[in-house]
Parts: sequence; structure tokens; C-alpha cells
Amino acid sequence: MVRTVRFHEVGGPEVLRLEEVPVGEPGPGELLIRVDAIGLNRAEVLFRGGHYIEPVKEFPARLGTEAAGVVEALGPGVTGFAAGQPVSVVPAFSMNEYGVYAERAIVPARAVLSRPEGLDAVAGAAVWMPYVTAYGALVEVGGMRAGDTVVLTAASSSVGLAAIQVARSVGAVPVATTRTRAKAAALRKAGAADVIVTEEEDVTERVLDRTAGRGAEFVFDAVAGPGVVGLARAVAPGGTLLLYGALSGQPTPYPGFDLGMPALNMRTYTLHETTRDPERLRRAEAFVASGLRTGVFAPVVDRTFALEDIAEAHRYMEAGSQIGKIVVTVDHR
Repeated sequence: MVRTVRFHEVGGPEVLRLEEVPVGEPGPGELLIRVDAIGLNRAEVLFRGGHYIEPVKEFPARLGTEAAGVVEALGPGVTGFAAGQPVSVVPAFSMNEYGVYAERAIVPARAVLSRPEGLDAVAGAAVWMPYVTAYGALVEVGGMRAGDTVVLTAASSSVGLAAIQVARSVGAVPVATTRTRAKAAALRKAGAADVIVTEEEDVTERVLDRTAGRGAEFVFDAVAGPGVVGLARAVAPGGTLLLYGALSGQPTPYPGFDLGMPALNMRTYTLHETTRDPERLRRAEAFVASGLRTGVFAPVVDRTFALEDIAEAHRYMEAGSQIGKIVVTVDHR
């Protein structure tokens, strides 16, 4: 029996329960992982609350797609891993099938990456989702190049901070947006070439000013909703508006008609586009691992919580005051 976080109904953080659950043995294509740290993601808050793009199919339900730990057992047919190997789990599966909020978890081997030497469990649980999301959208799909300007909304999130570093790594120019001045200094310290405070400044005007009227080649937006119309005005002709989140919770219009049919590319992006494609994931792993080795990439961890405090960790995430990743650590008694 292992301590496992489950919930028996959708709702707020209070529905989360730490329960003793049998873990079983890994089946074909699976690994049993001793979980040492868990990376929290906004998707888990939405899934728990019944607002995710994928509904909960069965109760009690599990949570979690990103973790770091050690391989304990290999299922039939699994190769390339060994017991005792430090690894990270990346979001590449449905939470209706697997969950890593636990002391031990069975996960598909295709969702497991070898943890680079020198990367501890907390960093190993914090690094992959943000950097693979930013790389997959901006480099793999978008083709971001040196000299491109990329506008980043929700820039103090773990993905936003990773996107700043990914943009810098290819010679692009990251412009961060933030609602208030509270996080502006931290974003500049993180490497943003410029910070736009949306409560005080007009994003379109600022972007056009700093690009000599050209606009940004990319806007990487986690908010969506009605605000995409204003963001689209800041996109250069032929540029791309990438939507990877829907924090606004409101319907998202297609702005092209309102703006007179500009040469605007607009598409959604989900992490699974990369993590469920073996070749894309291989390239993403190589890109991120290279950045970690050279020190160009360094995951930002805002705060850690113990597994026993998982409900409080979810409340903290919902408050939205963090800068970087929230990580839950597991104490193996």
C-alpha cells in the first residue's frame, strides 16, 4: 500500500484525499517509479475542478503527470531503463489512466526520460513540462529564429519563464507581459528584454514601438479569451499567435475578421503534440538537456510543499502569486 492522492468528486482543493492504495506491478510498456518530487500543473487544478478539456471518467480519480524519482521495476517488454535509475516523468498520458501524486506510481515507459546527471528530484520535476512546452510551440511548431520578437503572456508562470530562456537560447527577443508591476523586476531578472504592465500600458502600442512598427513574429498566449483581439494587433504580418492555455475562462474569438483579415496565423498548442510523438519528444529532450548542461536553462522553483499538504499546494497555485514552478516533495518513511 502506498500513500496516493485521490478525489471522489470534482470540487475545490478540499476534495483531495491522501489514501493508502495498492500500487500493483507494472504491465507491458510500463514502469514502477518511486516518486520523490511532483511538479504541479494548472491542468491538474482544472481536472480536479471538472473544468479540464478532458472530463473525469471515473471516481475515485487520480492526479499528476509530471514527477521525478527512481525506477523500481520494469514491466514486460520495457527496455532502456534499469532499476535504480534516476528519471523524470513527462506529461504524455491522460490522468484518467495514470497519476503521479503518490509515493510510488506506475506510468507508461514512453512518458519517462532519463534524469540528467546533477539534476536533483525537485529540479527534475520542474524542468520538463515548461521547457518542452516552450520549445515544442515556439521552435518545433513555430520555427522561432534569431532576431524574432516573441510576446509572452502569463510570463511569470513556469512556462513563461522557460519561454524567456528558450527564446534567448536561439537569439530571439522575449517581451514579457504581466498584469501589475509586482512581478516586473523578477521578469527582467529572468531575462525578459522588456516587460509590459498590462494594467498601465497598451500591449499593442508597446510592441509596435519596440519593433519599429513591424510587430512581433510570435505571441505565446496562456490566457486566450477576448484579449486575443488586442494581442493579434501586435503580431507582425505573417506572424503567429500561439494559444497554449485558457486562463481567462472566456470564449476566444478569431480576431482576423475584426482586424480586416490580416496575414495572421493563429493556432492552439498542447504539450501532448510533442510528448506523444516519439521523434518530437526525442528532439525536445536533446534541446532541453543541452540547455541544462551548458547552464543556459535553469528551472525556477517558486515553492515546495510536502505531499501531506497537497490541498494547500493547490490553493497556492489557484492564488496565482507564484513565480515559477510549484513542486511537491515526497518523504519516504
